[in-house]
Amino acid sequence: MHCGMCLPTCPTFTETGRERNSPRGRIALMRAVADGELPFSRDFAEEMSYCLGCLACTTACPAGVDYAHLLEIARSEAEQRGLLKTPARSFVRWLTLRFMFVHPRVMRAVGCLLWLYQVVGLQSLVRRLKLTAVLPRRIRELEPATPQIHPPFSDTLVAKNEPARCAKSYRVALLTGCVADLILAGVNRATADVLEENGCEVFTPRNQHCCGSIHEHNGDLDTARRMARLQIDMIDPFSVDAIISNAGGCGSHLKHYDRLLADDPTYAERATEWTRKTRDISEWLVEIGFRAPKPNLPLASTRTIVTYHESCHLAHGQKISAAPRAILRSLPGYELLECAEATWCCGSAGIYNITQPTTAAWLQQRKVGHLLATRAEVVATANPGCHLQILNGLRSADAPRIRVVHPIVLLAEAYQREGKR
Repeated sequence: MHCGMCLPTCPTFTETGRERNSPRGRIALMRAVADGELPFSRDFAEEMSYCLGCLACTTACPAGVDYAHLLEIARSEAEQRGLLKTPARSFVRWLTLRFMFVHPRVMRAVGCLLWLYQVVGLQSLVRRLKLTAVLPRRIRELEPATPQIHPPFSDTLVAKNEPARCAKSYRVALLTGCVADLILAGVNRATADVLEENGCEVFTPRNQHCCGSIHEHNGDLDTARRMARLQIDMIDPFSVDAIISNAGGCGSHLKHYDRLLADDPTYAERATEWTRKTRDISEWLVEIGFRAPKPNLPLASTRTIVTYHESCHLAHGQKISAAPRAILRSLPGYELLECAEATWCCGSAGIYNITQPTTAAWLQQRKVGHLLATRAEVVATANPGCHLQILNGLRSADAPRIRVVHPIVLLAEAYQREGKR
């Protein structure tokens, strides 16, 4: 296919106008390398890394080209051949991808240290005295985006087994994530609340591992497979009606465990069942017919304007767009106002804002501009990376009072207000 319908939807092509920075151009490079017309090179690896992996091209493609799988294999091949390898890069990848993200207790220990650094005022002092000036340039540039850690973490907020609050119809497993567990554990509590309000018994395994999404997106397929096996060992997919994710990026990866483990005779059957059972929280609620919350006031004199930013991997990866809006439209006292380019990437894209800060900043500013134009008081989004990217963008734009929140938190709050009528 050479139609080019993907080009207007590609953020990197829009930024540069160069064919090589488009999905069509990257596929041409992959084909040339596969056919032996071009060698594997550092330039090839850098071009694959420059792609956001936002998958907007897959939504636009009339032929259904599986660009996500092509990109995954290309990045994996580049990593295996060491095309971008340096001592510093290798150390950082080992420390993060193969140590921190593989061991949940280590991840939480790092989170606790960062929380302590923030809560005792050291972070504020360092920034006020401009001590960050002595840090290496890349770390100095990233420091303002350091996320706020919010303990207690998910295992403290959500019990291992919680009953449904009405007639029980389903048993579901709740995935709490890794980064989300440190910075957005309240979203997991809200997810459990909403599921229980809609007839679900919730099983939440303790000390959960990373799902492997960040590993797959960064070309480390071996570790991604290892993490997938750990997830399946933790949750038997045949024992539940659904496996619930509330993070767009994680959910997109979780739904491909069947492909990831297709050649594993021990896990292939369970991986197929896992993929069949995995649901985004909004997708599941609409599927089972969630209960719309009742207003706590007979008439509301004012309505809060909420706008919605679509997580790329929820909209383009999982093809879920209407379900989160159905939840937002069900909320008493809120009015959903669409923003321009709601499906455009915000620049987070996993760790893209770390590896490609210039393009990520451009996309962040573009996104924040559209959000501010709605004059919304609340921005809803369903992915931790998007949440942080937009939050930091609003702060930079001097609009910190705008609330950034997961749609499921708003629904949980609406259920809570019912008892206060």
